[in-house]
Amino acid sequence: MLTVTELANRSGATPHAVRYYTRMGLLRAERNPNNGYRLYRDREVGWLRFIRQAKQLGYTLSEIREIMHDSDRGDSPCPRVRRILLRRIEENRRQLEELLALQRRMEQALEQWSQMPDGVPDGHSVCHLIESFNEERPLRNSGGH
Repeated sequence: MLTVTELANRSGATPHAVRYYTRMGLLRAERNPNNGYRLYRDREVGWLRFIRQAKQLGYTLSEIREIMHDSDRGDSPCPRVRRILLRRIEENRRQLEELLALQRRMEQALEQWSQMPDGVPDGHSVCHLIESFNEERPLRNSGGH
């Protein structure tokens, strides 16, 4: 049986992560009747390594729990693993496209504002830079952007 710290050391995790994953139901611990410390079986080392690898691939703890549950039942978690990853790849691609569009708008705004003076609020305007931004206005230096 392993203590929290021993389990953490064997798997490359922190004791805090071990405690957190235990609270989330991803790891199973028994209580030492003498001192109340959590004790883990050796198999939890493999589970903890699996959790860390899955997190590196972008799986959420909820998804990891489902995958582990499939495995515990003797069902192949592979179809679920593929389905989740495919969905995540599509979401990431969409988010990257949105971020690239935002980056282009930001660069365009900065270019448009480069020759504009600072303004002082006059009761009709909050910040004339933002209010004057026109996404349709072409950049002066449109070489590659």
